[in-house]
Amino acid sequence: MKKIALITGVTGQDGAYLSQFLLGKGYEVHGLLRRSASADVIDARLKWLGIQDKIHLHDGNLTDLSGLIRVIKEVQPAEIYNLAAQSFVKSSWQQPLLTGQVTGIGAANMLEATRIVAPEARFYQASSSEMYGLIQEPVQSETTPFYPRSPYAAAKLYAHWMTVNYRESFGLHASSGILFNHESPLRGIEFVTRKITDGVARIKLGLAETLSLGNLDAQRDWGHARDYVQAMWLMLQQDEADDYVIATGRTTPVRDFCRMAFEHVGLNLEDHVRVDERFLRPAEVDILLGNPGKAKDKLGWSPETSLESLVSEMVEADLRRLSHHEHL
Repeated sequence: MKKIALITGVTGQDGAYLSQFLLGKGYEVHGLLRRSASADVIDARLKWLGIQDKIHLHDGNLTDLSGLIRVIKEVQPAEIYNLAAQSFVKSSWQQPLLTGQVTGIGAANMLEATRIVAPEARFYQASSSEMYGLIQEPVQSETTPFYPRSPYAAAKLYAHWMTVNYRESFGLHASSGILFNHESPLRGIEFVTRKITDGVARIKLGLAETLSLGNLDAQRDWGHARDYVQAMWLMLQQDEADDYVIATGRTTPVRDFCRMAFEHVGLNLEDHVRVDERFLRPAEVDILLGNPGKAKDKLGWSPETSLESLVSEMVEADLRRLSHHEHL
């Protein structure tokens, strides 16, 4: 009998790669789909991976507990991956209450629905390195204190501690992956890495001359989303639920990510990049650097894709998209 998984945020970057990975493992994959005005492009990432016809989609929204209960009752999943969120950090200052409802309370709704309908299911919560914010230690691990610096990070922190609480209070097999930044050709265009690779491709193809960015000195620990979704699955295969930092252990300034992208197409960053204050955050997270030691020891997980390979793959994908007038 096929194992059944339910993924919220199935049409996002991580949801798409996780779906592909689980299908490869022989799972029956179900996804929660939030209805929106952009219905014609909503499954673009699943189409990019060629798996859109293999996912069972269900209407639902993290803010609607009764709907979540109904879907979980219908699907009867063995594994639940809560990846859905309002996940664009900059927007969380403009929409702090919505971010709290979806990213924070939404996760609690998923935990509650799981407890009521499928308490035997294994639950994964997508926690975020943004929770470390104003870093309290130079390298962040599972024991580093949190200091969120955005409404998004604060909402993620609530969701994280609720996951711990449901594990300890109700015995749910509920794990959190504290994922550091993970990118791919499926990254949303509003995120800085994809904004860079799309901008570089446009400049190379003569569609633009400049690229406007915010803080070039912010440093992030960047990995490939395709590697990181494997860690999510590994967490749910463990006898005991726990929390894990998923990272590469290497931090790089935005400026250097940018330089790699321009160099990939034979151009100089200095000739094309402009700093625009409109893209600066009200409160910046200056540097994030994760210690994935626990994940390596307990899960046997380590990242396979180098940052250089990731940047090249993203630039090539955007060159191909723009040449063929595709959108994602």
